[in-house]
Amino acid sequence: MGNKDKENKKEKVQKEEKKEKKDKKNKEEKQIEKYNKKGRISNEYYEHEIAKLQAELVKLQYWVKHKQLKVVLIMEGRDAAGKGGTIKRITEPLNPRGCRVVALEKPSDKERGQWYFERYIQSLPSAGEIVIFDRSWYNRAGVEHVMGFCTNDEYEEFLRSCPEFERMLVRSGIILLKYWFSVSDDEQERRLKDRVSDPAKRWKFSPMDLESWNKWVEFSKAKDTMFQYTDIKQAPWYVVESDEKKKARLNCIKHILSMIPYEDVTPEPFELPARKIHSDYIRPPKGDQNIVPEVY
Repeated sequence: MGNKDKENKKEKVQKEEKKEKKDKKNKEEKQIEKYNKKGRISNEYYEHEIAKLQAELVKLQYWVKHKQLKVVLIMEGRDAAGKGGTIKRITEPLNPRGCRVVALEKPSDKERGQWYFERYIQSLPSAGEIVIFDRSWYNRAGVEHVMGFCTNDEYEEFLRSCPEFERMLVRSGIILLKYWFSVSDDEQERRLKDRVSDPAKRWKFSPMDLESWNKWVEFSKAKDTMFQYTDIKQAPWYVVESDEKKKARLNCIKHILSMIPYEDVTPEPFELPARKIHSDYIRPPKGDQNIVPEVY
C-alpha cells in the first residue's frame, strides 16, 4: 500500500470517528429533557449546557490573549440577584492568570481624597486580560447615594462624568460589557430569608443588606436614574432576568460569547514525553513526613 493510500485510509477513519462522535452527541442531546416538572430548566440540561458554554469561554480566553484584547465585565444588581453565582461559573474553567475578579472593599481615607474613578482604574485589564467587576464604580449611583455615603453634588457629578469616563475606556480599546441582574421583590425576599436561615450562607447577609432591603423603593428609583444617564450607545446596559438562577447564568454567558467575536486558537494537544529517570535520586521515606490522615 502506497503512502497516498495510507493517508486516504487514515483520513477516512478520522471522518468516520468524527461522524460517530457527532451522532452520539446529538443522540445524547435529544435524550436530555430541557425542563423539569416545575417548568424550570432541568439539572441535567443545565449541566450539559454550562459545560458547553464553559468550553467556549476557554476558547474566548485564548483568543483574548492571542489578540491582546482588554475585556471588562461589570456585574451589578440587587442583593441576592445572582451575580456571584454567574461570576463563579464564568471564572471556573478559566486561567486565573488571565482572568481576575475585582470586588473592592469600602474606600480608605486616602482613596476618599482621590478622584472617584481612580481606584477602579488601577484594576483595569492589561492587554490579553479579562477583568470582572463584582460591583463597580456604580456603587456611587446605588448604595452610596441611597445610604447617604456621598453628597448630592458628588452623586450628580458621577452621573455627568460616568458616561464620558466609559466612552474614554471604549475609545482606548477596552471591550466594556455591563450587566444588570434583575430579580423580582418576591424572589429576592425568598433568597434573603434563605441566607438568614442557613448558617453556611449567613455570611452573605450583612447589616447593610438589611438596611438596603428596607429601602427597596429608593434603590429602584436610583437604578432607574442610573440607567437614564449611563445606558449609552458605546456601553449599554444589558439586563439579565435572574429569578431563575441557572437560566440567568446560561443566558449571561451566552450573551458574553456573542458580544466578543473570537476564533478557536486553542493549542493543539501534544504527547507528554517520558519522565526522566535519575537512578541517583531516592525519595525520602514517608515515615519522615507529616501525612494528612486519610479520613475518607
